[in-house]
Amino acid sequence: MKSEFTIKELADLVNGEVVGDSSLIITGFGPLVGAGEKDLSFLAKVGKAELLEETGAAAVLVPLGITEAERTIVRVKDPYLASAIIQNHMLKKEFVSTGVHPTAVIGTGCSLPEQVSIGPQVVIGNGVTIGDCVLIAGGVVIGDDVVIGDHCEIRPNVTIENGCELGRRVIIHGGTVIGSDGYGYATDEQGQHVKRPQLGIVRIGDDVEIGANCCVDRATFGVTWIKSGTKIDNLVQLGHNVELGENSLLVAQVGIAGSTIIGRNVVFGGKAAASGHQYIGDRSMIAGKSGVHGDQPPGSILAGTPAIDAKQWFKAASLFGKLPEIIKDIKRIKKELSRFAEKK
Repeated sequence: MKSEFTIKELADLVNGEVVGDSSLIITGFGPLVGAGEKDLSFLAKVGKAELLEETGAAAVLVPLGITEAERTIVRVKDPYLASAIIQNHMLKKEFVSTGVHPTAVIGTGCSLPEQVSIGPQVVIGNGVTIGDCVLIAGGVVIGDDVVIGDHCEIRPNVTIENGCELGRRVIIHGGTVIGSDGYGYATDEQGQHVKRPQLGIVRIGDDVEIGANCCVDRATFGVTWIKSGTKIDNLVQLGHNVELGENSLLVAQVGIAGSTIIGRNVVFGGKAAASGHQYIGDRSMIAGKSGVHGDQPPGSILAGTPAIDAKQWFKAASLFGKLPEIIKDIKRIKKELSRFAEKK
């Protein structure tokens, strides 16, 4: 891994314009407050430009609205995005294959590449296919007939159950369970609940990242599908037969009930939820702690429980604290109207 970069070299990665010394050497990345003399930092908003005078960073990524400063700057369209691209470039490491740990248990009929790292106490079932340059950390359990694509990272104590499929460059963080049974029961006349077999799988597309301690249920029939580019935070629950569209974002503690279909580039805020068997259109945004009931067209911006148009919800929410006084006024007005009617 390279340890030193010129600021011009890094600026070229993000089509940035260097204003100042383009030969500066950068060895790290830090926040504006606390950055070192060889660090690169970033300023997200023009309105915070005074922070440039306080930072100790060698250079700063800034919005296009800033044209000059007392230190070297790199002007870019989106400093936040540019910083992520540069950090990934600076921290990029070559895959190191450690092979199969002696305490790992590998089933029969598995396909393992030469370049693989399988940690201690891993259990892999029969007929599993693992791609090139895959990291499987300690304590992972992988069921029969699972397929894992190239360059995936399966972090400690993840469980991937029978038949599930992962694309390329998937990251799954510790404690997550992929392919547990969906929540499906039929109730008889005596009120007893009869389990419905969950016969489907979970399919995960390329470049998906799933946080820690999430649960993604297998389909009753067919597929529970997380499509490419989607990023899921910690403690998220996806029910059976959910379809989650490309490049969507689910923040912590989101819950999606079974058979709901979510479009592309949809954002769910923390603790938001959607009931089952509905459709949420592309580019929709669901505010934190909202509960979505019913189909939603593309581009919906929703808030509240039950979720409604966010502007309408925020207007209503602004009145909640005033409701006791409003009710008091209504009662007073009713009394006055009643006295007026009696006089007539």
